[in-house]
Amino acid sequence: MWRGWTSGAVASLMLAGCSSLAGQGCPAGLHRAQTAELFFGRNRGSVEAVSDADWRAFVAAEVTVRFPDGYTVSDADGAWRGGDGATIHERSKMLLIVLPGHADDDARLTAIREAYRQRFHQQSVMLLESGSCVSF
Repeated sequence: MWRGWTSGAVASLMLAGCSSLAGQGCPAGLHRAQTAELFFGRNRGSVEAVSDADWRAFVAAEVTVRFPDGYTVSDADGAWRGGDGATIHERSKMLLIVLPGHADDDARLTAIREAYRQRFHQQSVMLLESGSCVSF
């Protein structure tokens, strides 16, 4: 999934988002936090797509244990360009996490991405991380 994005393009987008908030405070009632958005493709090549039951089991085993304070999952539709130049459309899941600010947040995200890649034979799981103003 997301094979059409080069690492430089993704890094540029991430830096642009971070720099636009750098040095800015948050409005009253909100505080600064890092957020992570992960995008999981559900196609599995010639094998059936990742089922809803498979997804729920993955979230319970890999996401909830690493980020027990909470997260949001949304359905998404993704598209990427395959090696033959054709655009491939894919049902996806988007996971949004307000990171708790622990030293191992990045390691937790990496573990989730790697677990999904291995379990469902994916080339990649896209990650966007940015600074946000949040309130609960």
